[in-house]
Amino acid sequence: MINSNTPSHAVAGRRHAHAVILAIVMLDAVGISLVMPIVPGLLREVGHTGDLGWRFGAFLSLYALMQFLCAPVLGALSDRFGRRPVLLVSLAGAAVDALFMANASSLWMLFVGRAIAGMTGASMAVASAAIADLTPEHQRARWFGRMGACFGLGFIAGPALGGVLGDHGVRLPFVAAAALNGLTFLAALVLLRESRPQALGAKPFDRGVLHPLAPLRWAAGFPALLPMLGVFLVLVLVGEVAGTTWVIYGEDRFAWNGTMVGLSLAGFGLCHALVQAFVAGPVAERWGERATIALGTAADFTAYVLIAFATRGWMALAMLPLLCLGGIGAPALRSSLSVRVGEAHQGRLQGVLASITSLAAVLGPLLISTLYFAYRTTFPGIVWLAGAAVYLLCLPVLMRKTDPPQG
Repeated sequence: MINSNTPSHAVAGRRHAHAVILAIVMLDAVGISLVMPIVPGLLREVGHTGDLGWRFGAFLSLYALMQFLCAPVLGALSDRFGRRPVLLVSLAGAAVDALFMANASSLWMLFVGRAIAGMTGASMAVASAAIADLTPEHQRARWFGRMGACFGLGFIAGPALGGVLGDHGVRLPFVAAAALNGLTFLAALVLLRESRPQALGAKPFDRGVLHPLAPLRWAAGFPALLPMLGVFLVLVLVGEVAGTTWVIYGEDRFAWNGTMVGLSLAGFGLCHALVQAFVAGPVAERWGERATIALGTAADFTAYVLIAFATRGWMALAMLPLLCLGGIGAPALRSSLSVRVGEAHQGRLQGVLASITSLAAVLGPLLISTLYFAYRTTFPGIVWLAGAAVYLLCLPVLMRKTDPPQG
């Protein structure tokens, strides 16, 4: 914990550690996302079929499913054995897995590789726990926001690089991902230091944490935690509305072409990164985390309603800053939750949050796409209104004022 008596060299050391973690997060995001533009082409090439059918959806959902199962386990393991070794193993595994997928010659090999990618990608929970270790409670929203910004920047650069490489060979992005993950592993090996060495080896290892649902049962043991976890679920689930329908909604409603869709996504990514980096933290520190969550929810709610009734493409584009402002709620909520469980369980908590996020990524697109296509020809904006309506479930929790219990 940093306070007024903390030596300046210790503060500088923590800032260096922050920078290393954020760099790892951004490089990891690039490595994950640069293969995304070539997934349809790779599935067609390996599967020898022009019709992707169920394969495409299953390939995407498998990644989120493995994160749902593995993120809590990795978080709990990092509580016991440290953040550094878990991150290093994950990065090394990601590099090996990318090479495996680059040489996959059958669909089953691709699906095995995708499952392993989901397992190694679950290391974001460990990086979040390391940020919590290194940051005083009142600054966690700021640093969680910066971490989200770095991840977002990686997801802007990754697909762009992957698209260029994919034009020269459908396997090249996997080779690049392997090289990038390998370099990130070497950088972490040299620069990354353990963020919580004082707790390592303090207790016998409980093998029960290896059960994928054990951390969720653990979270259920904190009654005061459950309402805020419910709010987190709502935030990530409603966020899937934009992720699932933005492209097809722009094409159907505004006749956007590929270039326009790409520009809109790049604009959203850049704006979202700026808000996460420079707005989320200061707002939380000035007005408090609960008010920040409420402001983010209100911004998203308003943007969703206006997009639902937009009749011109520029109207939807004008809502991008408001949509991005909605992103300030998640870092503030993550910070608030980290205070409630105490310092000894940050890995478990971040694993639970990553698991909830992955569960939303598995179920959200299925529910949202079903609703969208049911009303596509009559009122496609209904998915945006439905998302806004779900936000109303957060009101009872956000309006209740209670002091967070200490874990």
